[in-house]
Amino acid sequence: MSNDLKNASTTPGLPLSLGIGPVLEKADVERHPRALDRRSLLVGALCIGLALVMTPIARGLMALIGLITNLAFYQRVSFDLVSLDGHGLGLFVIAVPVIGSLLVGLMARYGAKAIRGHGIPEAMEQILTNDSRIPVRMTFLKPLSAAIAIGTGGPFGAEGPIIATGGALGSLIGQLIRVTAHERKTLLAAGAAAGMTAIFGTPFSAILLAIELLVFEFRPRSFIPIALAALTAITLRPFLFGTELLFHIAPFAPASSEALVAYAALGAVLGLFAVIIAKSTYIIEDLFERLPIHWMWWPAIGGLVVGGVGFFAPQTMGVGYANIDRILSGDFLGTTLLVFCLLKFVSWSIALGSGTSGGTLAPIFTIGGGLGVLTAQVFKAALPVLDIDLRMAGLVGMAACFAGASRALFASVLFALEITQQFNTLLPLLAGCCTAFMVSAFVMKTTIMTEKLVRRGHHVPSEYMARTGARRPQTPAQS
Repeated sequence: MSNDLKNASTTPGLPLSLGIGPVLEKADVERHPRALDRRSLLVGALCIGLALVMTPIARGLMALIGLITNLAFYQRVSFDLVSLDGHGLGLFVIAVPVIGSLLVGLMARYGAKAIRGHGIPEAMEQILTNDSRIPVRMTFLKPLSAAIAIGTGGPFGAEGPIIATGGALGSLIGQLIRVTAHERKTLLAAGAAAGMTAIFGTPFSAILLAIELLVFEFRPRSFIPIALAALTAITLRPFLFGTELLFHIAPFAPASSEALVAYAALGAVLGLFAVIIAKSTYIIEDLFERLPIHWMWWPAIGGLVVGGVGFFAPQTMGVGYANIDRILSGDFLGTTLLVFCLLKFVSWSIALGSGTSGGTLAPIFTIGGGLGVLTAQVFKAALPVLDIDLRMAGLVGMAACFAGASRALFASVLFALEITQQFNTLLPLLAGCCTAFMVSAFVMKTTIMTEKLVRRGHHVPSEYMARTGARRPQTPAQS
């Protein structure tokens, strides 16, 4: 235990414990009689500077993904994200993800093994066990490996890797400048929030995602610097990404009372789907662990599946933001949507389980949105008079699936609200995400973000509160 923590634990009038176990004590949780001080100003200034750097990096990552995609599938130089439906590669399309995955495997083996996976669990592990210190090489190896994986057809979004990259850059600043472990953790989370804000233009949900998944607390010393980073990123974003919304959604009408009940029921169904999605990815990962070959070759096997699925359904490959747009437009329905969701899930889960570099947010949003529309269609078939908007069902399904899989409840609600910029979505989102969270929490102890950490013997706190009542007596190890 640090000296700061020892001193804090004996300060009159301050709680002895946050009630969340010994892990955060090791992470140097500090107690202060004031909400903010001069150190907070320094950390806030560092977070602003961090966001000024991260936003161009996020734009550069998207441009690099576009460049690799155009070179690999269309043999042209362009930095725009494009659909893969029109490629003319024929059967050779199967080889493209395999080649990209082989490169990622080589980078992981001879560069940094931590580039494997979607990045957020790795960042959480460094916060909980290593005082938020992330190796310097992750700052450039993670985005480069993700750009190669996604650009060659990997069914991932760019937001997971850029969150990991922002966290690595924040950690690097915290290692170059003399700061406490808590301040370094704040810098890591601020970099992640800035990266997510730059990609999606959703500062509020980025702040909440950082709080719910990375800093493990809610206090001004953490969330004020993180908010400053997100605000800086959203201020700079129009100059680099433009002002157009990422998704184009027609206005929603206010939901009726019966519709709110339907969206809550839909959320419960998506909570079960979220459990299936989370469990399946780790079952697949376990199957790869049994292979009698070095893990460097696993991504190539995943790439073979991605290419095989992509030969029949090229829209399953790449970042897939156009698929989300189509789902939320309400014209992607029925059997066509069901087949797409199944193929997207197979491609993404096997690729992720193989240990390649990619994100989880966009695939979960895509699959969840599609399942939300399909579930709503079943509801309407059973009760034709049910007043439920299929577009809203897609939005609720998208957010509820992520809330159930990650347990980042408020980040999920605010994300969907921000991408639509429509207040009428708030109550349906809250109803669906809350029931999804409840079902997921009852059925599954861990989440898609924490399962890996729990398997490694780490305790990941999920509740943050001040202990009331009598103080605990100090043990000899604490005194």
